[in-house]
Amino acid sequence: MTQADTQPRAVVLLSGGLDSTTCLAMAKAQGFECHALSVLYGQRHEVEIQAARRVAQALGASQHREIGVDLSAFGGSALTADIEVPKGRSEADMSGGIPVTYVPARNTVFLSLALAWAETLDSSDLFIGVNALDYSGYPDCRPEFIMAFENLANLATKMSTTQGRRIKIHAPLIRMTKAQIIQAGLKLGVDYGLTHSCYDPAPDGRPCGQCDSCLLRAKGFAEAGAADPVLAP
Repeated sequence: MTQADTQPRAVVLLSGGLDSTTCLAMAKAQGFECHALSVLYGQRHEVEIQAARRVAQALGASQHREIGVDLSAFGGSALTADIEVPKGRSEADMSGGIPVTYVPARNTVFLSLALAWAETLDSSDLFIGVNALDYSGYPDCRPEFIMAFENLANLATKMSTTQGRRIKIHAPLIRMTKAQIIQAGLKLGVDYGLTHSCYDPAPDGRPCGQCDSCLLRAKGFAEAGAADPVLAP
């Protein structure tokens, strides 16, 4: 019997960003056989999915699946429609409401897809890198949402209703600051140079440095006392 035969399986949502990469590293460190899932949801650039491929390979995901669900068909977000991405906002501005970079129902869709794959893998563990402290005000990053979806999953699946197995949504970053997330990832050997966070990158993939995600990332690295390898010359 190989180690893989004895490891519990987990589906890990992987965007290629800093948080989901750290989440994958944590799941692996906890002994899970990790199956990474990336969703092509109609985002305006492909840089992040390229990052997800790099990360999945570097961190040794057992599988890396990509699935398309085109949320740009609905629009309503600066990440999926022709809406300007906010730049240069203060921390007060970022905490003052839900920004136009919010993608309606994105994490609900993502977790539903992860749940479907988990059932076929005979896995009762899902990982998602949501964060409720250093984030841009998204309602589907809150503990209340994760708890509600976990309850839903345990009402909606064959695994839970006929086999008595409880499905667990792991959100290990949810109460961590960005600096704490980075420090945890560095301890696990994460190469953040593989990741991508920017909402509005240049054509060559370089981060803009001014969108909410870039500013929160810069703040996190500064507070962690570490240099961001993405910005290295």
